[in-house]
Amino acid sequence: MNENKEKQQSEEKSLSQTRDNIHDEEQLEAEEKIISDLEGQRIFEISQWQYWMIGIIALLWSTYQLYVGIVPVNAVFVRSVHLAFAIALVFFMYPMFKKPSLRSTITWYDFILAIIGVAGALYVYIDYTGLSYRPGLYLDRDIFFAIVSTILILEASRRALGPALSIIAIGFLLYDYFGPYMPDLIAHKGASFHKLAGQMYLTTEGIFGVPLGVSAGFVFLFVLFGALLERAGAGEYFINLAYSLLGKYRGGPAKASVAASGLTGIISGSSIANTVTTGTFTIPLMKKLGFPKHKAGAVEVAASTNGQLMPPIMGAAAFIIAEFLGLSYTDVVMSAFIPAFVSYFALFYIVHLESLKLGLEGEDPATLPKKWDTFIKGIHYLIPIFFLVYTLIILRESATSAAMNGIMFIMLIMVVQKPIFALILREKLTLSIFIEGFVDIGMGMINGAKNMVPIALATAVAGMVVGSVTLTGIGQVLIDVIEQLSNGYIILVLVLTAVTSLVLGMGLPTTANYIVMASLTAPVIMTLAHDSGFIIPAIAAHLFVFYFGILADDTPPVGIAAYAASGIAKSDPIKTGIQGFTYDMRTAILPFMFFFNNELLLIGHVDPLSPDDPSGWTWITDPFQIGVIFLTAVIGMFAFSSATQSYFITKINTIERLMFLAIVPFMFLPKIMQGYLALPSHYLSYAIGLGLYVVIYFMQKARMKTPALR
Repeated sequence: MNENKEKQQSEEKSLSQTRDNIHDEEQLEAEEKIISDLEGQRIFEISQWQYWMIGIIALLWSTYQLYVGIVPVNAVFVRSVHLAFAIALVFFMYPMFKKPSLRSTITWYDFILAIIGVAGALYVYIDYTGLSYRPGLYLDRDIFFAIVSTILILEASRRALGPALSIIAIGFLLYDYFGPYMPDLIAHKGASFHKLAGQMYLTTEGIFGVPLGVSAGFVFLFVLFGALLERAGAGEYFINLAYSLLGKYRGGPAKASVAASGLTGIISGSSIANTVTTGTFTIPLMKKLGFPKHKAGAVEVAASTNGQLMPPIMGAAAFIIAEFLGLSYTDVVMSAFIPAFVSYFALFYIVHLESLKLGLEGEDPATLPKKWDTFIKGIHYLIPIFFLVYTLIILRESATSAAMNGIMFIMLIMVVQKPIFALILREKLTLSIFIEGFVDIGMGMINGAKNMVPIALATAVAGMVVGSVTLTGIGQVLIDVIEQLSNGYIILVLVLTAVTSLVLGMGLPTTANYIVMASLTAPVIMTLAHDSGFIIPAIAAHLFVFYFGILADDTPPVGIAAYAASGIAKSDPIKTGIQGFTYDMRTAILPFMFFFNNELLLIGHVDPLSPDDPSGWTWITDPFQIGVIFLTAVIGMFAFSSATQSYFITKINTIERLMFLAIVPFMFLPKIMQGYLALPSHYLSYAIGLGLYVVIYFMQKARMKTPALR
């Protein structure tokens, strides 16, 4: 009797703590401050009027996006208003310079710039009919607004994203105008000032093009969905769940970090936010367990950076990939599924190897939260996610419809969860308990809009690059240049593209980096691959540049996620970034593998008469075949991870490292190896790879029994 009573009291206490700690205000504020410091945002106290002004604008933006998600509105109008809100917020949230004195106030000229910028963004909305009646015959007023607005957007991008993207866009604009004066190899007839201004601002070929349209139409709703989930308490739930499930195993906190970052990546799509959200909890635990501080930070960096690979959000790029290629969003998510999970499984394995090398054990199970209790307490957070995935994958409805359904579900949960907890605990229901849920919804909507500011500006400025490519036809020029540099070797083309994506990604956000590289190099890759005899689906080329853009977030010396993790771990950011990049080398080989083995993207037979037509490709749907592809890819990635980490059962020698590297093509590229070795079946390629794995296992076992050979 007493035991039951004690158990009930314990459950009630635990439930009460869950209710009270749905989101820890102090922790949220600390995380937001870290992110604000890294991104150079202004910081205001709740008592300041600037805090409330920014919050109201952000809330109105989210409200507008929800409205157009329900009520059909002209796409140009939506893009115009979307950009107007982003411009207003960027001039209020980000100072012109990163001086401490400018981060606590909004200057008079910021108000002027914001007003002019908003007016310019709304100009295409206000004079939409007039612009439609005079295509190409623009008035002086049109050109004036185009020039001023373009300059302000470039400045807004510089504030929110740093100078890199603005400089790249300016470079393309100069190339557009001075085309006749360029070297013969890259020269073109050029564009007049009048034509250039019109192309970039007064049509849907530039700033108001496809990237901004995707940002306004799909990305905002998914980012808002993630922000609401985070505000509701899902982020903390994912961390606690991962810790309760994995904490007792060898290197448990580090494995929990990987799992939590993967789960958070589902709702976040930002490597910095992911690092800060999960890292504040997992990094200190890893250090306590015995991980060196730079390795603790690096594990979190690698896990959080790869969070952008996780469907369904994928750092907003999935929507743009779908729009560029004319595919459904669901098709993009399905293609990204196996590479994303293979990457995460391999990171679990790397953490395990590090734990073996360091001789670490797991946490005492008695100190961990109970698995079932932890799972049940937040199971309601999984309902919106599963419903969103169900709407996308099973019902195959639009991304907008899925996001709206998910948002409605999570809003309902936010309103009722605290009253339900109070009823279970037999506490008195008060009006304030209900009001708290609506306050959380409002704060989630504000946070979602704030998170969208850099994405909206990135897509607007990246649209200039897309417009320049369309205007000048630089794609054919790049094909000639890269073909000369690579001498026609497709591998060298891919390496050049990967390096370029990494370099650009050091200064660009992932979404902008993808748009730039997809506009410039994805068509080049496709053309040169075809010339080399490879029939490659377009999505493979686009995911290739997307992956390397993501890896730039932890690439020294600029990797911003590494700086975020090192700030929490109190480690050297360069050392942390280098270690994180070594962990992410497993992710770096994946694009090369799925480029030459499209089955990793669940893409099967292609009609050779129409390799660029998405309808010419078929999707792999056989569960057995999908299972084999996934399992063998995991084995190949484990082999590569052992080779790069120099460890398996014990430390590996040079011969074993070469054997591990030899396993990789047998597991990842079975049909290519079948052709090279004249094997009767590609399944023999898998058998050879597994055989090498077994040989290495017994070699290491024998060496461990003989001390002289260790």
